[in-house]
Parts: sequence; C-alpha cells; structure tokens
Amino acid sequence: MRRITHAVAALALAAAALATTGAGSASADDWAGCPSGAVCVYPQDQDPAVSPSAVYWSYGAHNLSGQYGMHWVLNNQTGGAHAHLCRASGGGNCVYDIPAGNGVRYDLGPINSITLDRP
Repeated sequence: MRRITHAVAALALAAAALATTGAGSASADDWAGCPSGAVCVYPQDQDPAVSPSAVYWSYGAHNLSGQYGMHWVLNNQTGGAHAHLCRASGGGNCVYDIPAGNGVRYDLGPINSITLDRP
C-alpha cells in the first residue's frame, strides 16, 4: 500500500510541475517557432516568420521538394553550426551560407537542398 501511495504522490507532483512550467510552450531558445538546434523553413511568403513548415535537425544534406518563391530560412543551430542553401540535390553547388543564429528570406525556386554542417 505504501508503494502505491508513493507512486500516486509522485504522479501528482509530476503533473503539478508540468502545469506550472507550461509544458508544451515555446522554449526561451526557440526563434519564431524554430526550436533551438534546428534549421527551419517557413511557408512561402510568410512574413514575418511565425510557424515553420519544415524543421531539420540532423547534419548533412536535406533535399527540398515543391518549394518555390520567397521563404524564410532560419538557422537556430547552436555551437556555430552553419546551414547552406544548395542548387543541386544532395548538398551540391551551395550558393548561400547561413551562420548559426541568422536567417535569410530567399527564393527557394532554384534551391534543391539545404545542408546542416558542423562547425
């Protein structure tokens, strides 16, 4: 019985902690809805950037599909990691460098991939 009481108390404490910290709310390190550590692409002509349509987390190349016109691309990676906009798929022929903590409004029509690169 004592074990059950402790488990119920722990569950109640965890629920109270979630309620007071606002679980599900944006982190202080989020930027325009882009989580810390990620690179985000926003819908065409969304200005200002509010809610990303694509979020990339892993290093390497990420091919784009169906992205035309002006989009915000925000690099919210940490530790000095860069993102590059590339004309070829698979991260080839990169034409624009986005340092960590920076963003650009760019015509993604000729862009076929984005790379996330370690510092």
